Amino acid sequence: MSVILNLPPRMAAILPALLLSPGLALGDTMEPVLVTATRTAIPTSEALASVEVIPREELERLPAADIADALRLHSGLEIARTGGPGQQTSLFIRGSESNHSLVLVDGVRINPGTIGSAALQNISPDLVERIEVVKGPRSTLYGSDAIGGVVNVITRRAEESRVELEMGGGSYGTRTARISAAAAGEPGALAFGAAWLDSAGFPTRTGDTIDRGYRNLSLSGSARTRIGGVSLGLRAWRASGTSEYSDFFVTPVDQDFVTSAFALDAAGRPTQSWRTRGMLSLATDEIAQNQSPDFLRTRRWQADWQNDLSLGEHHLLTAGLLLQREDAASESFGIGFDTTADMRLAYLQDQFSYGRHQALVAVGFTDHDAFGGHLTWNAEYGLAFSEATAAWISAGTAFRAPDATDRFGYGGNPDLAPESSRAVELGLRHRIGERHALSLVAFRNDIDDLIQFVVTDFSTFQGENRNVERARIQGIEASWQHVRGPWLARLGLTLQDPRDLTGDTRLLRRARENVTFALSRRIGEHQVALDVLAAGERHDFGFPEPVRLEGYVLASLSARIRLNERWLAIARLENLFDEQYELARGFNTMDRSLFVSLRREFR
Repeated sequence: MSVILNLPPRMAAILPALLLSPGLALGDTMEPVLVTATRTAIPTSEALASVEVIPREELERLPAADIADALRLHSGLEIARTGGPGQQTSLFIRGSESNHSLVLVDGVRINPGTIGSAALQNISPDLVERIEVVKGPRSTLYGSDAIGGVVNVITRRAEESRVELEMGGGSYGTRTARISAAAAGEPGALAFGAAWLDSAGFPTRTGDTIDRGYRNLSLSGSARTRIGGVSLGLRAWRASGTSEYSDFFVTPVDQDFVTSAFALDAAGRPTQSWRTRGMLSLATDEIAQNQSPDFLRTRRWQADWQNDLSLGEHHLLTAGLLLQREDAASESFGIGFDTTADMRLAYLQDQFSYGRHQALVAVGFTDHDAFGGHLTWNAEYGLAFSEATAAWISAGTAFRAPDATDRFGYGGNPDLAPESSRAVELGLRHRIGERHALSLVAFRNDIDDLIQFVVTDFSTFQGENRNVERARIQGIEASWQHVRGPWLARLGLTLQDPRDLTGDTRLLRRARENVTFALSRRIGEHQVALDVLAAGERHDFGFPEPVRLEGYVLASLSARIRLNERWLAIARLENLFDEQYELARGFNTMDRSLFVSLRREFR
């Protein structure tokens, strides 16, 4: 493997200072618990895969943002955005395709069945408790799409009785408001949240002069109680609004959207060693154009039954069934479809540890009514050399079933085969005392049968989708974190080679090098933070050859100021250096911008 470190000048200047930063970090914190990697609750240090947990404290630094703004500040996670607030946002996990990232809200899949990529731009951090990210294949436990990894967005719960009111505003005519309430007691717990954002935005395309705005009203709620030995829960999340943009001909247009996830679950213990849980869910994704009859619609019903059987203090067997019915419909430029697809997944996972050894073996079989059976697996092994040092190796396979647009939209091909992958990673974690944590991971992901639109008639630009591409993504990730008193420092470095093997070219919109740095300090009840993201040059769509996008460095400052016992002020200064850069060719990005909010707390 050969990865060339080709940094833009500003990144090259800042990198040595980051790598040589003195030990600064944020005081003692409890180790996060992760559920997405194995479908069972484990400490992050016991995960035999690369994971990220983004806590509520970090999300609160991002007023008037979406969750993509938080994801991009962590190793191996890149985004591309076609304009300002509310515009289409793509997530690339370790260089894989954007539709290879499975996105869940409270465990409910929200990837649409029409265009593949989940609407990250519509998920407000205001209603989120934490975000869990698992990098690497997870089709064995979740089915289609989890080739690059899984992002699970956990909405806020009722851990204590509280009411919060917040209002704010900032650059680009942005206005925000939020209410959050929760009640917790012996009978159970209730939580509700609403977040509103209205922004005049800025022109989406370079050379355009018309601001394109965005409006989003997000709602979330949860309820939990216990009847006898059974825990019952209800969760709901919904985002709706309007996104304005300029089309290919730089004509102002807009579209209405609705994205939602609803779930009802029940869990209990028939025996001391057996825990069972069932969940029924409904997810919707709808987009309606306001200047034409074009629309996209996905409705997905799921039934999820999971069983955890303890075979001893260090041995856990997990088995489950996932049933899914997906109704996808679309009309675009006179081409329409309305189709239904059923999927059934059965999985079995075995986790066990013995002394310094830890292992996981999982196998899943997915039966798709359009593509037949697909077998996937994961195998992971970890060895603790000491209390401070541990290593792991993991391997697995994953797949993505073609969505309805691939099969029936423009260039649709009903005979497409699923995209498939084989991935492996080798990792090392080491702690230096109680304050420093280091990790180093090498990874490789080989993806076959990638779907590409192939032009068959250049005079009319007619063609069809075909399984013709192969990709190989390999690289390393290094991270360092230091925790001491009121300080937190975190540094991440990703070097990768995301390569299209068919044409021996780099995959588009993905950099070979990314550096992330976060520095935060508490000052009494106040907090200030600096976040830095440095990305290398990327390639993007062009004719006849791809075009080059320059590397960039983004820095943002944020502050939480405790005015008194009840009032809190939050501010974020985005793009501190007023960097001019592109995440997608021909689309504008945010200039230096300021967003502030004022919160009133009742407890």
